[in-house]
Amino acid sequence: MEEQTNTELNIELSEEIAEGIYANLAIITHSNSEFVIDFVRVMPGIPKAKVKSRVVITPEHAKRLLNALRENISRFEKIHGSIKDTDKPGGFPMSFGGPTAQA
Repeated sequence: MEEQTNTELNIELSEEIAEGIYANLAIITHSNSEFVIDFVRVMPGIPKAKVKSRVVITPEHAKRLLNALRENISRFEKIHGSIKDTDKPGGFPMSFGGPTAQA
């Protein structure tokens, strides 16, 4: 008799998690056994930022994530056109180009 394997995965998504967390910067570090991705929200004119979420994954899952992002970006660009690459030499613009905050 053949054994049937169940490959269906039920994933639960709570209302709180479904709302998501906004981040406009990701900082990625790694060790020999894991990748750590910190999602950060940087605000214009404020020199301090908070990590809003941290995800720890294995190197194998990091590579799967990279491939999934490539595939999804390709699909997005086929529909909406090329995503403008705004990376500038010298790093992340801390002021966002706007006015500096004052108290």
